[in-house]
Amino acid sequence: MERFRMPAEWDRHERTLLTWPTRRELWAGVFDDAKREYAAVARAIADFEPVTVVALPGAKQEVIDHCGAANIDVLEAPVDDSWIRDNGPLVVRDAEGNRLGVDFAFNSWGRKFLPYDRDAGLSAIVLDHLGIERVPIDLVLEGGSITVDGQGTLISTAQCLLHSNRNANLSQAVIEDVVRRALGVQTVLMLPFGHLDDRHTDGHVDGVCTYVAPGRVVAQTCSDTGNVNHEAMARNLRYLRDNPDQEGRTVDVRGLDLFSTFAVEGLTEYVAYPNFYVANGVVVVPVSGNKADDERALDVIGNQFPDRQVVGVMGQVIAFGGGGPHCITMQIPAAIGGSV
Repeated sequence: MERFRMPAEWDRHERTLLTWPTRRELWAGVFDDAKREYAAVARAIADFEPVTVVALPGAKQEVIDHCGAANIDVLEAPVDDSWIRDNGPLVVRDAEGNRLGVDFAFNSWGRKFLPYDRDAGLSAIVLDHLGIERVPIDLVLEGGSITVDGQGTLISTAQCLLHSNRNANLSQAVIEDVVRRALGVQTVLMLPFGHLDDRHTDGHVDGVCTYVAPGRVVAQTCSDTGNVNHEAMARNLRYLRDNPDQEGRTVDVRGLDLFSTFAVEGLTEYVAYPNFYVANGVVVVPVSGNKADDERALDVIGNQFPDRQVVGVMGQVIAFGGGGPHCITMQIPAAIGGSV
């Protein structure tokens, strides 16, 4: 696999994958609202590239009723949950356009949600459906725990990637070496923290730091000294200042100092604005319904993608479930690269 590399998310896509909401107990009393928010994400992407929605056998018509059929197809398959960023394949590509589907082990974020055996086997089904060769990797890793620049640098968080509920018997050096070889990166930057109040993923990087261009990220900042994340986000910024990327650059940080709160099912939640998804010609950004915060976030993110439309989609219920548009999607890079 030495000649293969995971492309950056802004590289040309063949399509986007999304898994339809399935685990009813996760969503408590907002299961139907979750379906509406997932459908809004699917429709926003489908205006720009094909979307394949993975859904339980028999659920095809429900998906079409919510999402429509324009540029959307449904793959019926056995699934447990609805976060394909984390249990789906990571597709790498070589200079000739050959692709491989890297299938890391999945253990439901440290066995938090049971059962998960069907989700652990989903990558193989998807890759077979797409006609892409599968390469299994005996290391637990979720796609939401990494972001790549397409030039040899990967950013993750120690809070998640080194958590004892993932790969307890492996050292940091071994974990990083496996990731480098599997995804074709040379430099791994390990931020100390994700969100400290992350109930589900143990601090995925896509909630706090996302590559938007080589050498540049949008990152969560936190000036509020009363917020539990204040010092953690400051330490992340210091780490990026002190640790260069593969090209020897200090990563340029565009900060988002926003924690836009709201209540869902009696719980106080907030949208993680860095959890946006970049597709062909569009950036899909979660919004909270708090107009001032949403406009600021859309402005910061939109300025990083002047050649793409920026679309805000309501993200309250998806945040309650544990994520955002990035968490519920997975890009399948096109065989021929290039920005769209």
